[in-house]
Amino acid sequence: MGGYVMYTGKQSWAFPSYPNILSSGVVTGPFEARSPLKDTFDYIFDDRRMGENTFEKAQVALMEEACQQAVQKAGKTMQDVAFIYGGDLINQVTGTSFAIRTLNIPYYGLFGACSTSMEALSLAAQAVELGAPLVLAGTASHYAAIEKQFRYPIEYGAQRPPTAQRTVTAGGAALVGPNGSNIVVTKSTIGKVVDHGLTDPYNMGAAMAPAAVDTILAHFEDFQVDENDYDLIITGDLGNVGRSLALEWFRQKEHPMPEAKFQDCGLLIYDNAPEAMAGASGTGCSAAVIFGKILDDITNGRLKRVLAVATGALLSPVTSQQKESIPGIAHAVTLEAKGGTA
Repeated sequence: MGGYVMYTGKQSWAFPSYPNILSSGVVTGPFEARSPLKDTFDYIFDDRRMGENTFEKAQVALMEEACQQAVQKAGKTMQDVAFIYGGDLINQVTGTSFAIRTLNIPYYGLFGACSTSMEALSLAAQAVELGAPLVLAGTASHYAAIEKQFRYPIEYGAQRPPTAQRTVTAGGAALVGPNGSNIVVTKSTIGKVVDHGLTDPYNMGAAMAPAAVDTILAHFEDFQVDENDYDLIITGDLGNVGRSLALEWFRQKEHPMPEAKFQDCGLLIYDNAPEAMAGASGTGCSAAVIFGKILDDITNGRLKRVLAVATGALLSPVTSQQKESIPGIAHAVTLEAKGGTA
């Protein structure tokens, strides 16, 4: 049996039994093989279509393979998994739904845009805390499928401004259970929808930055902690523009953040590759980095306590065409090495 999830402060949860991350699976496309983080990926497809005839089906394959990798690495089968929480950016989260129909697991479909990875992980930890034996949390994105939906098909050759970010082709999943690992989930803070009126779909880092700051400061307030309690605070996909704006927002809020401690998945995965413009984005961005490099760093003792803050831009093709503003959201999860919990 699990413990009792504790509602803390104004928008946070604590997990007294410390749900464990037993394993994770990260799979990517061929462009990501150039990433400095490639050694933390479990599988790299050498074909950007993943053997499928559409990019949307290729994203389905990414999600399927990430889940399979996570379950197999733990020595489990899909029949052992009670639930899966997941979502993506394709209309009506069909990329995830179509993947789950082959896995035959009870499914909660989510939409948090690029914040979905930590939204899913927070909910998976809650389910395990309340008694579920094993729960998967995962998401995926594909560069060609997402660019086609939100901006232009890549074949169109549209000019991209310097503020644009490249959608990561990757799937990431984590398997959560009550025990069996040295990595635990101890806290989460659920973000609010924050909208500062930006309308440019080529500048989503700026749209998401206020939400990231709002969630991080709410997490600090709810748990009476600050950046000194963490080895690393890592956002999902703010990129160069969004990270710089977030640092300025922290200063304006009279809570300056040490730059070395405040990193971003969208900068780490491509390491300033010119093709990425301002950095990386996509639901697969934070999933690939957090379920890959960050968990690896905790496992190997390089990090003890991390605040992982996935960020999302809550736009759609329709709202963008109607010149609506782009609301942002961010969800935070605390990941810790067992024995280092506080």
